[in-house]
Amino acid sequence: MPQFGPIKRKDLIKYLRALGFQGPYSGGKHQFMVKGEITLSVPNPHKGDIGRELLSRVLRLAKIDRDTWERL
Repeated sequence: MPQFGPIKRKDLIKYLRALGFQGPYSGGKHQFMVKGEITLSVPNPHKGDIGRELLSRVLRLAKIDRDTWERL
C-alpha cells in the first residue's frame, strides 16, 4: 500500500498501471499515461522523489481520491 507522501517515479507509474492507466508514452516535454478519456502527464525523472504536493496534483488530475490510493 502506497502511503500518501513522497514516492519514486517508477512506483508512481506502477501504481497508476494498477489503477488502469496505460503507458507511459512519449510526447511533448513529458511522458503521459492514458485511462479512457483521462490523459495524465507524468513528472519527468529527477534526482529525488516526487513530493507530496506534486503527488496530490497528479492524483487530482487522474481523478483518484486519497482513500483509493492508499488501498492499493
